[in-house]
Amino acid sequence: MESGLYGPGGFFVRPDAGPADHFRTSVHASPLFAGALLRLIERIDTALGRPATFDLVDVGAGRGELLATLRPLLPERVRLTGVEVAPAPPALPGGIAWRRDIPDNIVGLLIATEWLDNVPLDVADLDDHGRMRQVLVDPATGAETLGGLVDAADLFWLRRWWPEPGRVEIGWPRDAAWADAVHQVRRGYALAIDYGHVRAERPMLGTLTGFRGGRPVTPVPDGSCDVTAHVAIDAVASAAGTPYGLIRQRDALQALGIDGARPPLALARTDPAGYVRALSAAGAEAELIEPSGLGGHWWLLHSVGLEDRGSILG
Repeated sequence: MESGLYGPGGFFVRPDAGPADHFRTSVHASPLFAGALLRLIERIDTALGRPATFDLVDVGAGRGELLATLRPLLPERVRLTGVEVAPAPPALPGGIAWRRDIPDNIVGLLIATEWLDNVPLDVADLDDHGRMRQVLVDPATGAETLGGLVDAADLFWLRRWWPEPGRVEIGWPRDAAWADAVHQVRRGYALAIDYGHVRAERPMLGTLTGFRGGRPVTPVPDGSCDVTAHVAIDAVASAAGTPYGLIRQRDALQALGIDGARPPLALARTDPAGYVRALSAAGAEAELIEPSGLGGHWWLLHSVGLEDRGSILG
């Protein structure tokens, strides 16, 4: 998974196409998502007392779509940084820094939209004797076999976070990656947005899959497709060791003014063009908050150096 996504010729470093050509995230679905984040940024900025420099760090920035949308809407004192293994896109607007590692001493907001599901992990399954073994995959064909026994660190994580036997996805690398990211925030918030599950609802068959051209495919780690697995979001939340809130995207976006409500029919009589625009916006909002789709994503929001986090989304 590491080499297939991030190694030479890996899916996320190939120059021929960006992630948006293969799958759709909230960032790509509608600029209304960026608008909701803009309102969140304004609330955080107020909570921080409007610092001279407000950091907005986008981890797993793709081709910079979110930051490019937000740059003209934010004051110059907001310092934007994209974190991505791929080089900066040629069309990246000015005023956006680009780097491979997360900067430290962040004062503001660190955001990771569908990043953790691409942090590589191992998959394991039970053998005929009830022992947990690594699942190995042939990168040429996608054929799976069982390899060696999982190690003690894997078993420790599994006993705490994925105790039901069956096919499992060993998520401690995501825990470590997120804890490290949160610890780069000196004062402010860290927000992870991703699809995932909690301990009481772990999927018995796992979630590892591939995407190419907008379609699910066999997750062959040869660089030709995205290889992704849902996030054990409660384990990730616990690992950071800071206060946090955990809600669904539907609830978070509704708290930020996105409700998907249709415009009043009377508007069609007084302002037909305005009605069409409002109807289109309502459709885009509905996609972002649909419970069985993007609205079912988790929002994990950590507070660092601030006592009151409830009012940020309340």
